[in-house]
Amino acid sequence: MKIAILGTRGIPNNYGGFEQFAEYISTGLVSKGHEVTVYNPSFHAYKEEYYNGVRLVRIGSPEKWIGPLANFVYDYRCLRHAATQGFDLLYEAGYVTVVPSFILLCKAPYTMLTNMDGLEWKRSKWPAAAKWVIRQCERVTVRKSQVLIADNVGIQAYYKERFGVEPIYLPYGANMVHSFDPTTPAGYGLTTSEYFMLVARLEKENNIEMVLDGYLASSLPHTFLVVGSYQTRYGRYLRGKYASERIRFSGGIYNKDTLDSLRHFSKAYLHGHSVGGTNPSLLEAMASEAFILAHQNQFNQSVLGKNALYFGTREELADIFRTIDNLCLKYKQLYISNNSTVIRESYNWEKVVALHEEVFASVLQIKRF
Repeated sequence: MKIAILGTRGIPNNYGGFEQFAEYISTGLVSKGHEVTVYNPSFHAYKEEYYNGVRLVRIGSPEKWIGPLANFVYDYRCLRHAATQGFDLLYEAGYVTVVPSFILLCKAPYTMLTNMDGLEWKRSKWPAAAKWVIRQCERVTVRKSQVLIADNVGIQAYYKERFGVEPIYLPYGANMVHSFDPTTPAGYGLTTSEYFMLVARLEKENNIEMVLDGYLASSLPHTFLVVGSYQTRYGRYLRGKYASERIRFSGGIYNKDTLDSLRHFSKAYLHGHSVGGTNPSLLEAMASEAFILAHQNQFNQSVLGKNALYFGTREELADIFRTIDNLCLKYKQLYISNNSTVIRESYNWEKVVALHEEVFASVLQIKRF
């Protein structure tokens, strides 16, 4: 198969979940003999033509001049180029900024699979007008994309209930980590098993304020490490409000070995995401054998099941923090063991890549007839 992956900020990953997915899926499919191309914005730091066998196409993005609106231009340029390259399938990661391209390039000869990501219109950062536009984009995507993909059964259920369509469920993946560097926490001024942490984009819907307020209310003396770029308006606000001896902002950390070790040696890992589907950082926390405290919502629960401590308010979380030692004794090893089994049986990358290959092949088979 000849496959293109669009809609990300490129590989190798130095940004987020879709980029991590693109890196693992593309290299995994190449190892199975398929020809895979990933579209990278021209500003991506990696400048080689191939990455682990994956062909990279660099497309200009005016992000430096017009900010986030550049994604509409970038997605259009990517899709316009890909539509002329004879790919069997185009995989679009996300839908909002590519919708104008769906309309403008509606007669282009391509088969599009679109990952619907999370419930983008619920994100707190968007004003009411933007949320309305995003919901219209959602409707257009449901009509225009030949195949819809959901990475979480909660997202799949949402589209079935709202639009009467059932996206194909294709999860993200993670592999169990078997080696950890015990010196890593010290490099960040941390003591093994005496710190909490989270890894996230610093955005409102990830409930970082709820998490940090709950932690502060507990009066615990431990350190809390916040991993994520704070070079945004909201990120700078969070850092200004909370940065202290007890709460440290590291900025983005993109070395997976470092993140794995930090998660593994933490007292607990906090996951506040609330409107997305299956978040890759959550899978990686499970694969790193971290003890997880998660925001209570259908997306997190569909992944973690009963193998996490859940919170819905800062007060609930403060109560968890206050009794964390007893909760660790009672649940930590059990939850870590159960989550490890879930990763091995349901989310390991080898199985996830094979499932994508199977679905892609079936889509092509239907297309031929």
